[in-house]
Amino acid sequence: MTETVRLDIELLLPEVPDEADRCIERLSGELQGRPGVEKAHVVAAQGDAPAQLCIHYDPDIVPLERVRQLARSAGAALTEQYQHLLWTDVEGLGHTRRARTVSDRLRQLPGIVEAEASAAGVIRAEFRTSDISLDQIRQALADMGVYQKKTVGAAEPMLAKQRHSEKDDHSGHDHGEHGEGDHGHAHGGIFGANTELYVALLCGVVLGIGFAIEKLTALPDWVPLGFYIAAYGLGGWFTLREAIENLKLKRFEIDTLMLVAAAGAAALSAWAEGALLLFLFSFGHALEHYAMGRAKRAIEALAELAPQSALVRRDGEPREVPVEELLVGDIVIVKPNERLPADGFVILGRSSVDQAPVTGESVPVDKEPVVDAKEAALRADALEAKHRVFAGTINGEGAIEIAVTRLSTDTTLAKVVKMVNEAETQKSPTQRFTDKFERIFVPSVLGLVFLLLFAGFVVDEPFRDSFYRAMAVLVAASPCALAIATPSAVLSGVARAARGGVLVKGGGPLENLGSLTALAFDKTGTLTEGRPRITDVVPATGATDTELLAVAVAVESLSDHPLAAAIARDGREMLKDAPLPAAADLKNLIGRGVQAQVDGETVSIGKAEMFGTDGIAPLSPEMADAIERLRENGRTTMIVRKGSRDLGAIGLMDTPRAAARETISRLRELGIGRMIMISGDHQRVAESIAAEVGISEAWGDLMPEQKVDAIKKLRAEMPVAMVGDGVNDAPAMASATVGIAMGAAGSDVALETADVALMADDLAHLPFAIGLSRRTRSIIRQNMVVSLGVVVVLVPATIFGLGIGPAVAAHEGSTLVVVANALRLLAYRE
Repeated sequence: MTETVRLDIELLLPEVPDEADRCIERLSGELQGRPGVEKAHVVAAQGDAPAQLCIHYDPDIVPLERVRQLARSAGAALTEQYQHLLWTDVEGLGHTRRARTVSDRLRQLPGIVEAEASAAGVIRAEFRTSDISLDQIRQALADMGVYQKKTVGAAEPMLAKQRHSEKDDHSGHDHGEHGEGDHGHAHGGIFGANTELYVALLCGVVLGIGFAIEKLTALPDWVPLGFYIAAYGLGGWFTLREAIENLKLKRFEIDTLMLVAAAGAAALSAWAEGALLLFLFSFGHALEHYAMGRAKRAIEALAELAPQSALVRRDGEPREVPVEELLVGDIVIVKPNERLPADGFVILGRSSVDQAPVTGESVPVDKEPVVDAKEAALRADALEAKHRVFAGTINGEGAIEIAVTRLSTDTTLAKVVKMVNEAETQKSPTQRFTDKFERIFVPSVLGLVFLLLFAGFVVDEPFRDSFYRAMAVLVAASPCALAIATPSAVLSGVARAARGGVLVKGGGPLENLGSLTALAFDKTGTLTEGRPRITDVVPATGATDTELLAVAVAVESLSDHPLAAAIARDGREMLKDAPLPAAADLKNLIGRGVQAQVDGETVSIGKAEMFGTDGIAPLSPEMADAIERLRENGRTTMIVRKGSRDLGAIGLMDTPRAAARETISRLRELGIGRMIMISGDHQRVAESIAAEVGISEAWGDLMPEQKVDAIKKLRAEMPVAMVGDGVNDAPAMASATVGIAMGAAGSDVALETADVALMADDLAHLPFAIGLSRRTRSIIRQNMVVSLGVVVVLVPATIFGLGIGPAVAAHEGSTLVVVANALRLLAYRE
């Protein structure tokens, strides 16, 4: 499915009257900047018809599931018209070509918008509920011999407001009439997942017996022939099934070519060579399946990190319950050296927690209880790292009690596992190229083989020799290694990244990240700690420090912006027990500041540039001079005005991250030649922070929409990644070649918005992510050279006399080489 698809999706907006809402502007803005999206715009409501989001996109590049994630992160939701299906641990997808066949068959079903299957045993599909049901999709897959081994994923409605728990989803998507006891034969056969390998080995044994009888005994010819025919049946069993599926799709694939070659050998009475061909081909496929399973198991290990049960304090008594029964608000007791069963925050006890399984942090993180559990529960996602904990992490020497903030299906670990499985089904640019190349190459091979059948008209040789040569060429030219070269590397790379605390959403971001020559960093919370502090309080003439701070604290306490939090926190400490006025009706002026009502007057707090625009009176000369002095010293400044009177200015400073300078140096060693810091702060402040961390280029005074324009300008010059927190920076990240979010653990918005998410709030993980992606790109190139090189060498060799046996041995050997090469990524270290 490579053509552009147009979707008109009804939008359901929580408490929003029409299409003019900010979240829709943000959503369409984020989509518009993404590769693969031709256009994204909102069609206004007409009469009774609601507003619709119209998207023109290439589903190979931007899957509909990413649209759904972005919609949720922007505060919107897509209707139940479209549903998303994700099945993991699927049987019947033994190798890449089989997965591609299943994908194509699914796409032909009415109502299927997108479908992709992975050789790692994952199926993703987007479908219209008005045209097809989940049961119909399940039946279609069953008809193809594809089943879900156990209930892991589910079809999830694309309406966030009305979605029910994944536990309920599972009850509706269990095996049903296809219980495990009913179709065990379909799950790989009588030997389970290794049936294909055992059948291939049995084929080899039967072939060997037949060859030994033929060469070492005087038995009649029909005896070894019987063994060769049996070897044909065993070696061609799985291959024939795949070939039939491909022929139904009117497509010639590698499996079809192998069967034609084997049939050709049989027609020449070269039964031994034909059986050898099928044995080596089936054995190579089985080993490929086994090797891909290793990478798959690296991902499955993530899902097994969380314990199966938890010790919960209920009715005053500790009680062991399954993690699926944990409720938000439950108090869980975690003993020393145990894995944490849920996401939450510490309410009792102190300990160090090893968060490496989720965030990749190498050093345990100290945890301490919150001051007020009830207040913490209201803003759980905004708590500091020292209070928050995640399922799957390992407690240290101290016993702690945590308050659960997420259900077992919504934990950070669960979301990471789900998104990694999603990533397995999303193709990289190289994989899309090889798929297109194969569709042209295979028919070309058939054309060449057809011409070689008539070589006897050009050279003096019998038809038998020409036919044999043509079959050998057919084997040599089959691009098996090419088909697996990229998927195996992408799967291994994504699995290794996840194990290191980096979530990469598919082969596209993984490859693109490795091609980068430029990085753009947001300042606050990325290059700096994101915890600014008040350094200067400059009251205006006629105002006092107390009045200035009291009004500022009252208003900024209503906002969740990092600067507002700093003013509220530090201002309270400076005021001590001084009373605060009542503030209400907070209004955000995006990128500039805030306004609220205090004592019946409008209070404006924001950048100096906010004053003198949009009907707001300009600053007094006194305040303008104060701002200039503060900025010269590298301070971020905020003006406080009540009514028509300036109360003064507040200077703040954010501390550069300790790891920032070293990280910038390591990135330069990796070949990132250009690094830019972009910020909404004044240019002088931006330049001051940039100089401290070792960046020579800083762009300041940028509004959010100007950040987007800046990234687009950079991207027009070279591939560029935008590194931010994934929340305020989402539109700019969407406009970059790759959007990278830091500190994504526990943040749904960051997880859903970014192409690459660094789970830990640690800039030092960025070189690991880029280094891994570059190694992945290198291995993909190596695999492409091997797979295409073998074809280039073997085709002339078979034309000039190389037999079918050596050709298929080299052919299958190259397949195993590229898979083994890809698996090296699982052991990648910086």
